[in-house]
Amino acid sequence: MAGRFVFDTNAIVGAVLLPKSKPRKAFDKANQNGKLLVSNEVIEELNDVLRRGDFEKYVTEALRVEFLAALLRDAELVRITENVKACRDPRDDKFLSLAISGNAIAS
Repeated sequence: MAGRFVFDTNAIVGAVLLPKSKPRKAFDKANQNGKLLVSNEVIEELNDVLRRGDFEKYVTEALRVEFLAALLRDAELVRITENVKACRDPRDDKFLSLAISGNAIAS
């Protein structure tokens, strides 16, 4: 069975900005071995973060937007059916909600 993977915003940004980083290696491996899951809330946050000008010194905005477009094309958009409230930082609950709603499994 192919895996179903959820990455938080920091890991995705790390994958975009640092092509040889551990987040990028994990992201690429997950993309090759299964399906990346996203939700509308995750996409909105990621879009906001990737459009920040302070990342320009690492990678152009055009490449960041291209990465986001590829992610949207290739990932599975999951409708959140169960809202989780369990994280110390409530802003991270969206990733648990995505994992549960998208049937991601830990391995």
